[in-house]
Amino acid sequence: MTRHRSVGGRLLLFAAVLASVSVAQAQGTPGRPIRLIVTSAPGGPADVQGRLLVPKMTEMLGSTVVVDNRPSSNGVVGMEIAARAAPDGLTLVIGNSGTVAINATLYASLAYDPERDFTPITQMSTTGMIVAGHPRIPGNTIQDLAAYAKTRKGGLNIAIPGSTGEAAGDALWRQLGVRMTNVHYKGSAPSERAVVAGEADGSLLTPLASAAHLKTGQMKAFGITSAERSPVRPEVPSLIEQGITGYDIQFWRGLLAPAKPPPAIVARTHKAAVEALNSPEVRDRFRQFGLVLVGNTPAEFRTIVQRDIAKFRKIIIESGMPRL
Repeated sequence: MTRHRSVGGRLLLFAAVLASVSVAQAQGTPGRPIRLIVTSAPGGPADVQGRLLVPKMTEMLGSTVVVDNRPSSNGVVGMEIAARAAPDGLTLVIGNSGTVAINATLYASLAYDPERDFTPITQMSTTGMIVAGHPRIPGNTIQDLAAYAKTRKGGLNIAIPGSTGEAAGDALWRQLGVRMTNVHYKGSAPSERAVVAGEADGSLLTPLASAAHLKTGQMKAFGITSAERSPVRPEVPSLIEQGITGYDIQFWRGLLAPAKPPPAIVARTHKAAVEALNSPEVRDRFRQFGLVLVGNTPAEFRTIVQRDIAKFRKIIIESGMPRL
């Protein structure tokens, strides 16, 4: 009898250990570092936004969050690394409307599936893009820009900093009935320089990227791609306000995890990320960057991902953007 009780006790203990391991796996492993993959170079907008979240998330999760920069064309490398990581709460990635929604159609063969390979945690921020041009372009409205483009053989040269700007521009030019020539640059900074120098006629840039140039008169703004005006550039009207019916394209960033982590990991990570986003320092800095802070639920973020994949698929196919 004693022996049976002893064996039964050991079985109960073993079951308890297995249960505790299961719970630990479901909650992540406090103390082990969490890798936050940023698909662009250090110092860029995504990197700055990610690093602003690190202190509060480290505190909330009980693990050091370490930024891992993996810059590449259209963010493909970093997204692929994240897609292949274990769904154990120890790898996160900052995706955006380009790496998630646009790449789904832009690439004929993509090393990751933006819907299948990731679990959305929360959308961090969103912003419209300023349709900016060199000050030599006459007028101040989007119709003025279109009229000037029609006087130029081959249209205007548009500096392209990334796939979101390219898709947003192509959709706009198509709706305006004008021809433009896309000239690709490696990021926002060289695109800005090209417009300021007159090497390019215009570009689609975030409010932060264009702010200093607009202030000094080195660029002029013809509108913003979001339905609402930017909180930091309230004087720039939306394209919808200027008669571009139904046009609302925003550049967003959000936090994702490798596909199908346990629900407890999703809930815990979401709570930490949203608390970090809503901390006074992060809110103030995001506002200074001209970003609208979001912090929505995983389900709400998934809906946005699915909506934008469909939206950009239509834009890319109709505009004839070449597949990569």
